[in-house]
Amino acid sequence: MNSLARIAMPLVLALAAGAGWTVNSAGAEEWPARPIRLVIPYAAGGAGDATFRQVAPMVEKRLGQPFVIENKPGAGGNIGAADVSRADPDDYTLLLGATNNFVTNQFLYKSSIDPLKAFTPITVMSNAPTVVTVHPSVPVKTLKELADYATANPGKLNYSSPGIGTPAHLAAEYFSSLAGVEMVHVPFRGGGPAAMALASNEVQVFFTPFTLIAGLVQKDAVRMLAVAAPQRMPFIPEIPTTAEAGFPQLLTGNWWGFVAPAGTDPKILERLNREFQTALNDPSVRQRYGQLGMVAVGNSREQFAEMIKTEAERWKKVIDAAGLTPQ
Repeated sequence: MNSLARIAMPLVLALAAGAGWTVNSAGAEEWPARPIRLVIPYAAGGAGDATFRQVAPMVEKRLGQPFVIENKPGAGGNIGAADVSRADPDDYTLLLGATNNFVTNQFLYKSSIDPLKAFTPITVMSNAPTVVTVHPSVPVKTLKELADYATANPGKLNYSSPGIGTPAHLAAEYFSSLAGVEMVHVPFRGGGPAAMALASNEVQVFFTPFTLIAGLVQKDAVRMLAVAAPQRMPFIPEIPTTAEAGFPQLLTGNWWGFVAPAGTDPKILERLNREFQTALNDPSVRQRYGQLGMVAVGNSREQFAEMIKTEAERWKKVIDAAGLTPQ
């Protein structure tokens, strides 16, 4: 090293430290050297925002950089997802999408994208398992009784959803196909109106995350029959699983997961996976998720990729059976 370089190098290192950079022996800055852009393809204040904020402080502290959230709603989450799919794999762009972004939208929208080609999975953050609920006027107290009642009264039960192709709609269609029953779909503009329609007996059945009907349960305005999860949920331990109720295949929910544009550095994806798993395994985070009617997940990148593949195969069959065509 010449004399000028010996004088300049300490100055470069000092400036880098002042700017929050870390310089390794090869002269390259260590990741992350700046804030990380996180696109959430739904409106601000929704479930994605709420669940992410439970883990954000812990992950940001461990990374030494903040996440900058960009809410890009529209087209069932397709607008925000497409934005990330077109982004350069610069190692500073992530997407926090929901079930439909990675599984069902590809079969419901002509303009949708193939998630396993467009993205590289990181981990699933949370899952809000579906709770099968009915209006108290429906003379059933179990999922089997609901199936029997719907069989005896074809087309007389209405069920609500936040819209065509939403997880709630597809869960009801899945149950109908498994039970061999006919119910009438009544879509609404959002989960809140769909829940209130159940409480007012405008519809009699609703397949929903617990958060949307928690207040109605406290008022005895709705009745829970089963939760579509492998185990009973700690926030409603008295409610049996769909397997216990005689429908082991009926496992549904609305889950949220992190992905990056295809081509993102695998070492950075592994780092993000480790940091998110650490946060999601924290007991306080799991407790807060339970209060939101959700369960923390935190699986491996490989498990997430397999989850997308197997769920896509399952839900395509449900979508085809329901006669839903791409819009």
